[in-house]
Amino acid sequence: MTVIDDLKKEMRRAAKTARRAAFETRGAAASREIAGHGIAFAGRPPPLIVSGFLSIGDEIDATPLMQRLIDEGYRLCLPVMEGKGKSLVFRAWSPGDPLAETTWSIREALPSAEVLDPDIVLGPLLAFDGAGYRLGYGGGFYDRTLARLRAIKPIVSIGIAFDEQRVDAVPHADYDEPLDWILTPSGAMKCPA
Repeated sequence: MTVIDDLKKEMRRAAKTARRAAFETRGAAASREIAGHGIAFAGRPPPLIVSGFLSIGDEIDATPLMQRLIDEGYRLCLPVMEGKGKSLVFRAWSPGDPLAETTWSIREALPSAEVLDPDIVLGPLLAFDGAGYRLGYGGGFYDRTLARLRAIKPIVSIGIAFDEQRVDAVPHADYDEPLDWILTPSGAMKCPA
């Protein structure tokens, strides 16, 4: 393990506690507030493809936002894990479509759903900083995926979080992909390029 790995591991413990407390205090209200903001701030109007996510544990529920995006004319997809060390694949999905439950209680679109490359990626996180670096669970799935997508087309990445998840600085390495925006209940924050 590197020094950065150790710092991330230590920060994950504190970040999980902070997120849990924010969820217990503001859970459903925060989801509605985030949906109320929408994603027009990103300057990528419909019809485009947006990758959402179905929350696990005390992550913010992005479902109200995803429903708004469908109503506005966006097409949705969900991330699918294809194995350790690989980038995510995205499969078409709409609320009400059947789901498969996989590792860590993650719900994914069925293997029969169409594979898509999103134009906008919404992602959960444990912590974020003002530079747009996110602390995830440590698998590197979103970093590999954002790098892959950015190599094939212009995309916008948006981290979805409680305001309480902001930290002064997320430890990061060369392979960590910064986000373009962070969306919290208090609004959208543009991250430096």
